[in-house]
Amino acid sequence: MFLKSTPKLVLASTSPYRRALLERFGLAFTSAAPGVEETRQTDEAPLAMACRLARAKAQQIAAQQTEAWVIGSDQVAVLRGPDSAPEILGKPGTRANCIKQLQDCSGRMVEFLTAVAVLRHADGAQFEFVDTTRVQFRPLTRETIERYVELESPLDCAGGFKSEGLGISLVESIESTDPSALIGLPLIRLAAILRSAGFQLP
Repeated sequence: MFLKSTPKLVLASTSPYRRALLERFGLAFTSAAPGVEETRQTDEAPLAMACRLARAKAQQIAAQQTEAWVIGSDQVAVLRGPDSAPEILGKPGTRANCIKQLQDCSGRMVEFLTAVAVLRHADGAQFEFVDTTRVQFRPLTRETIERYVELESPLDCAGGFKSEGLGISLVESIESTDPSALIGLPLIRLAAILRSAGFQLP
């Protein structure tokens, strides 16, 4: 009797946040940089953008490692207000941009759309889903924002804050069905997909 071997798993990302989340499963996996340009296409809706980029990242690596199951993910932060059109918030990159983003978020709702694509090139198997997490920021003073940015330096995070760290103090509420989604990878739905793909998870 032969034991069925565990499929190979690849995370199409070099994000330390996504790697740390996937490590919670205790599965062996590798990470690979997909090299996908994360820019918005003309008139592209935020949800369409997140789905397209997650799929493109997974497809890029799956074409190179055809027998592996590949996870691609992308998160788009959308600032919403009663009197303005939705605005996509990218990774601030600089201290000044981060301060400006958080000033814009003060007292407002931000939706974090986290898209995930899991696929295997060899047989064309593919799963996709999107998690929506809504974050209500409390009113923030300039001094509060500057103090926070100095302490946590969240320059590589969409929306300019880290919910898993000190950034949680900036919000009034978080509406979510999966607390891991806001960090970058919704583990609840992903676990179900990986189990159906043949990975052993409790």
